[in-house]
Amino acid sequence: MSEPLIPVFDLGGVFVDWNPLYLFRKLFETEEEAVWFHQNICTLDWNLEFDAGDVYSEGVAKLITRFPRYWREIQAYDLRWKETIGGLIQGTIDIHDELVAAEIPTFAITNFSWEKWVSVLPDWPFLEKFDGVVVSGLERMVKPDIRIYRLFCERYGLAPDSCVFIDDNEANIIAARKFGMEAIHFTSPQALRAELISYGLPLKG
Repeated sequence: MSEPLIPVFDLGGVFVDWNPLYLFRKLFETEEEAVWFHQNICTLDWNLEFDAGDVYSEGVAKLITRFPRYWREIQAYDLRWKETIGGLIQGTIDIHDELVAAEIPTFAITNFSWEKWVSVLPDWPFLEKFDGVVVSGLERMVKPDIRIYRLFCERYGLAPDSCVFIDDNEANIIAARKFGMEAIHFTSPQALRAELISYGLPLKG
């Protein structure tokens, strides 16, 4: 019997319910204002610069020079960043615990600020159960850049076709498949469990 595939997880949207609007809704009186701020000031593209290695204090200071009237809200994105987390996705954590108990190696490739990555270790105990993690902010490259998948495989001595990559972002899934990995587009823990079972991983049905 062939070895089961090695699961390689994304974190945000798979293990963790992350959405900047959770914070912005506390900073503005209306949903419209919160959404406008997210689409025009503290945008996902801006956040990606931290995922690519920028330092929060510097990125925040730069953005405030462009939008000084929003200095409080922009600064809150750094100081109150943990309020962008809605909670942990327990169903995925359960799957991961089962894989770990079955002695299946597990890994993660995450678009994540290196500063915030270090700050969540005490809060997210599932992180220390991985056999290795590639954090985009430390590598200064972000998914879906093919190079981050290649770096992952080289660092941990894995062939792409021995891995199954799990992400909630379709672009990242397409890139992983192009690189030669099996890939699952994450929609829910229930669907993920069924797909991993179909790949032969030892999970309860």
